[in-house]
Amino acid sequence: MKFIYTFALVVAAQLCFSQQLPEELKGIDDDINHLIEQYNAVGLSVSIVKDNKIIYSQGFGYRDLENKLPVTANTVFPIASITKSFTGSLLGILESQNQVSLKEKPAFYIPEFKFFNEKMDNLITIEDLLSHKSGIGSQGTTLEFFPDNDKLKTVQRLKYLKPEGEIKNSFQYSNMGYILAGTIVEQITNKSWEKNIEEKIFKPLDMNNSYTTRSEMKKSNNYSFGYGLYKGNIEKVEFQKPYSLSPAGAINSTVNDMSKWIITWLNKGDFNKTQVIPKEYIHKATILQNSNGGNYEKEAFLLGDGFGWRLRSSYGHYRVEHGGNTFGFSTDLMMFPFENIGIVILTNQDNSLLPYMVGDNIVRRLFNLKSKPEYPVNVTEIFKPIPYKPLNKDKMPTHTLNSFCGTYEAKGFGKVEIVKEGDKLYAVLPTFKFQLEHLNYDSFFFKATKEFKYSFNPQFDIQFFSNTKGNITSLKLYSQKEPIEFNKE
Repeated sequence: MKFIYTFALVVAAQLCFSQQLPEELKGIDDDINHLIEQYNAVGLSVSIVKDNKIIYSQGFGYRDLENKLPVTANTVFPIASITKSFTGSLLGILESQNQVSLKEKPAFYIPEFKFFNEKMDNLITIEDLLSHKSGIGSQGTTLEFFPDNDKLKTVQRLKYLKPEGEIKNSFQYSNMGYILAGTIVEQITNKSWEKNIEEKIFKPLDMNNSYTTRSEMKKSNNYSFGYGLYKGNIEKVEFQKPYSLSPAGAINSTVNDMSKWIITWLNKGDFNKTQVIPKEYIHKATILQNSNGGNYEKEAFLLGDGFGWRLRSSYGHYRVEHGGNTFGFSTDLMMFPFENIGIVILTNQDNSLLPYMVGDNIVRRLFNLKSKPEYPVNVTEIFKPIPYKPLNKDKMPTHTLNSFCGTYEAKGFGKVEIVKEGDKLYAVLPTFKFQLEHLNYDSFFFKATKEFKYSFNPQFDIQFFSNTKGNITSLKLYSQKEPIEFNKE
């Protein structure tokens, strides 16, 4: 599949600017094509903004490899977690209209809402959600294994979910925190998060090729499929279903539309002489709200989060950035506010550092820095199920396989049904079915079956427990910091 980059040299999408290419960007196509070849990627689009204008905008490779359809600057990609900057902006807009205070607690806007404990209820504010210092953490198991389309129902699980970090004094990246932020938007406006994004951001910014759902995106005649690498080969990857995760990562857009988003932020919320995002919110969102720690090194004197943005010193300049990953896609958007520069890179390669390498090359050119001769190739291979293995005969289960069968429930998560089919056990979840492959005694792991088509690895350990009478009464799933206990009904 190394041939892809050669196609990009010939059929890459037309540039979306009329002025001559700046001197510092001459040869950039060759650099990008070289990186695409190194990464064995299928497609990529990139746009560069400087002084409120698009100075470079182009597509490379394919959006549909099978049918050889090219990527253009108007090809729609999932932007993944860059979505968070949009959700935060909705709350900034509502705050400017005196409909919400970012310093207020979530329960003020969501009736009967509670966190896991009173400390969280008393301390966590909306600002903490937007800057990842609520301590809530990712809570990935409940979101991935027990998804729900209803955002309100999803966040109401939080009263059962232990925090993963110290409240107000930790950095715990939290998709759940952004679902809660999006739910607050819905409760205040009596409109869906999706409708708010369309009305308050897409329309005023003329982002006419941007969508909040995959179904809308697929109505476009120019959207990208996702791909990943497995043992060096390119494979098509299923789209991730966002369910209630939408405020944290469901927007689909183009580099041309995202350039309008960049221009708005670099212009302190103004787009075409209309104040779309409040200037005060832009300021708060792009100053340090939560320190991310990290190693003490040259660029680490500024490293943390604002609201929906990662902040750091980079190349001796102040950088505002957010990347994103979703099944089959990797993205990055970075801005240098003092230099009035913004760059967005969208690629249809799963779990890849390619956008960051392309971004680094562009920034080095714009700042006249010494270029790197070669970049590291860092792509995490997509997951593939492994063949079935028989029971560990040296450490056989202490009960018959039928004894493990039944329905197990954990509040804040949901139900797992253990069933026996032939001589094998299976775990049936709301959206997945896994075989239980034996480890030792009463310990197994979720083994993906051949029907599992997603790119992430779901194979977590699971252990069954008995009461004093010898009956199986519970199981623990080891899928996050602390094991999750499911009790048998």
